[in-house]
Amino acid sequence: MFKVHQIPALETNYALIVECTQTGEVGLIDAPEAKPIQNALNELNLKPSKIFVTHRHADHIDGIAPLREHFDFTVYGPKAEADQIPDLDIKVEPGAILQIGAGHLSVLSVPGHTSGHIAFFLQEQPTLFAGDALFSLGCGRMFDGPPEQMWPGIKALRDLPDQTQLYCGHEYTVSNGEFALSIDPDNEALQNRVAEAKAQIERGEATLPSILGNEKQTNPFMRSDSIEMAKAMKMDNSDPIAVFAAIRKAKDRY
Repeated sequence: MFKVHQIPALETNYALIVECTQTGEVGLIDAPEAKPIQNALNELNLKPSKIFVTHRHADHIDGIAPLREHFDFTVYGPKAEADQIPDLDIKVEPGAILQIGAGHLSVLSVPGHTSGHIAFFLQEQPTLFAGDALFSLGCGRMFDGPPEQMWPGIKALRDLPDQTQLYCGHEYTVSNGEFALSIDPDNEALQNRVAEAKAQIERGEATLPSILGNEKQTNPFMRSDSIEMAKAMKMDNSDPIAVFAAIRKAKDRY
């Protein structure tokens, strides 16, 4: 029912074109850079009617204004960051359900990277558009934090179905994987995922989408309440928020 076209932009970003093959409606998840998005839309002969914004950072919204010179669309984004997203048309809050073609996007609260960060979950074809809240084998920096705010959002994403396809805002899988192996070297699933990601990059392919079930086994941030991650951080696993904060701090220094 849905095709997701992943478009490289800027240095490491991805823009996402979500096409409903049943109705023909097209939406974008974020708009980091106008030119590659416009080129892809033209090549695919698609016209977006909606843009769904995950958060306020420039590398996710700077393409919106120039794209408006060529396409007529409505921009949906987090109400909590509305004053920092100039082109926002409709303010949305976590818990909202937004329609795209024959499908529906659940709006999820995932603060921490930014205070109002949201993610979108496509119900009919389990797909998570996580922005910078969650990466393959990693998560976004806590620019706004604190960990008490970010960990519950990561944990909520972990509750989504294992078969969910995960799309993220950046191509960071290999570097995230190298850090993950530095604290979790004996994790066979992680070893296999990093090897796969490196092979994908060597072939000129994207490492995304990832499969959420695999992330639950390999992503250290999603496993902050596990005995293994507590031991890796030399901590008591009774406080997963503290373990999460320690992993994030270690990654920032890596």
